[in-house]
Amino acid sequence: MGGELQGQVALVTGGGRGIGRNVALELAAAGARVAVAARSRAEIEETAQEISGLAIECDVSDRVSVEHMVKLAESELGPIDVLVANAGISIDEDAAWELEPAQWWRVFEVNVLGVYLCCRAVIPSMIARGAGRIVNVASGAAYLPGLKSTAYSASKAAVHRFSETLANQLEPHGIPVFSISPGLVRTRMTGVFGDDMPWTPPELAPRLVRALASGRLDKLAGRYLHAEHDDVDDLAARADEIVANDLNAIRLQR
Repeated sequence: MGGELQGQVALVTGGGRGIGRNVALELAAAGARVAVAARSRAEIEETAQEISGLAIECDVSDRVSVEHMVKLAESELGPIDVLVANAGISIDEDAAWELEPAQWWRVFEVNVLGVYLCCRAVIPSMIARGAGRIVNVASGAAYLPGLKSTAYSASKAAVHRFSETLANQLEPHGIPVFSISPGLVRTRMTGVFGDDMPWTPPELAPRLVRALASGRLDKLAGRYLHAEHDDVDDLAARADEIVANDLNAIRLQR
């Protein structure tokens, strides 16, 4: 399966390394023209050169920087068809009360405000064209028990809830919004974990994003989709059942 994204333009934040880089490579392999954005100039230039894409230096927590990123991407490549809001950070945290408040809040500025600003910047053009898709990268940290990082876990829970609710707002405009967990992928951020962790194959998240970008799973807008636990073909086959039974959703049960 190749070329299904031919003629489309994708913007991937946090695209210089790790999950974001692999997503950019996958979307380019599917035929998309890809802009990769991050604060790390050397890394995004390397990724962009590999896929004949566009490198844009950007701080997703800064409104002016994000609006410049989107304007540059659209002027160089065309209107954005697919936004992958992947940029995120974490911090070492054992005791939340011992952190500087600014350090704790910085996680939210990047992980939550950054997702909002990126979505905010691309949505008006998508609505005007009646086309576009948004993939926001959340995490199993949004719901898994036993975690100890208050900043990262709470920020990713916010990303999922934001994505689900934004999908409701954009449904009348035909703009699907998805929330995904890439699984536990070996990256610079997760490098502190041991070899005995249940590592997710790094190719799975890019494959899921590619399927979402293609429109195969539009019925599942607003759902929580996991790169390792959810098979793409199974999701497509069971889409109506998933929606009817409110599956792939984070809900309170009593």
